Amino acid sequence: MIDFLIIGGGIAGVSAAARLSALGSMTVLEREDALAYHASGRSAALFEEHYGKPSTVALNQAGYDFHRDAGVLSPRGLMLVGNAAEAGLFDADVLAMQMQPITMDQALALIPVLNPDRVDRAAYDPHAWDMDTDKLIQTFAKQARASEAQIVTKAEVTGITRTATGWAVSTKADDYEARNLVNAAGAWVDVIASMAGVAPLGFQPLRRSMARIPAPDGHDLRLWPMVFGAGEGWYAKPDAGALIVSPAEEDPADPHDAYADDMVLAEGLARYEENVTTPVTRLLASWAGLRTFAPDRNLVLGPDPAHPGFIWCAGQGGYGMQSSPGASQLLADLVGGTPPALAADMVAALRPDRFR
Repeated sequence: MIDFLIIGGGIAGVSAAARLSALGSMTVLEREDALAYHASGRSAALFEEHYGKPSTVALNQAGYDFHRDAGVLSPRGLMLVGNAAEAGLFDADVLAMQMQPITMDQALALIPVLNPDRVDRAAYDPHAWDMDTDKLIQTFAKQARASEAQIVTKAEVTGITRTATGWAVSTKADDYEARNLVNAAGAWVDVIASMAGVAPLGFQPLRRSMARIPAPDGHDLRLWPMVFGAGEGWYAKPDAGALIVSPAEEDPADPHDAYADDMVLAEGLARYEENVTTPVTRLLASWAGLRTFAPDRNLVLGPDPAHPGFIWCAGQGGYGMQSSPGASQLLADLVGGTPPALAADMVAALRPDRFR
């Protein structure tokens, strides 16, 4: 009998394992061949502490020191662009993300391919960072293993039963018994809840597609910031000498191994092209991921009020990487009975009992 059995080996499950392993014995089950295969492996990999709802921002801020000390951050910067027709969206984004307006000359100095016939306003935040997401995953996994946690891949869960002492969980290869079950299954969290006889919370996976294109006009992109269109209608981010462009869509989907929708990707690339002077002539690659949200788009962290041994670590949406240190620490605090460092209203916005 182990103390904690975590279902899901993405950033949610692995960070939870690192924190909860101090409270008892631990096993992580990941259905794929390796950790972080689905949404966690397809992240835009940016840390921007003001990105997300207030509770997410609080988690981001709580985790900044961890990210810095783990050495997973490197300078990137974030630019927002728009035009007169998008003034309302642009102003709302500037306010929400606490960005500073800059002149078009300053914007063109940072991203010389911006189209001044289309873009007439810009804002900038230098305090945005690239994230080494693989290093972050491995940092948490190393911490968990240092506490003798077991991480098992190729372990798809096939059955869950409530027992007198906790939970019995079956995979195709093995059976497990645990006092506590941690649901960190990403897009599949409501599926796992139903298997365990726990009421689902109404999580919705949303597809987001991405394309990798050559550097525009052969520019050196190393110092370019990430750039968003007003209202997050598209974004582009330098990545290893190329540029990742996303239509930033949020199309509802069932849990699955996501792939890009060609039409949606084409529409997003067209929105990007409207804002730059260099057309997209070819793709190097394309892919998609599922960003899974609770109905109120806040994360869900902590024991289920009707089933205290069933612990939610879910609804990371597009914020899982940057929020993971703060989210996993809050989860451990709630499970271990330690007063959280986060403000009480932020904790209340994240606890699962808000739905019951």
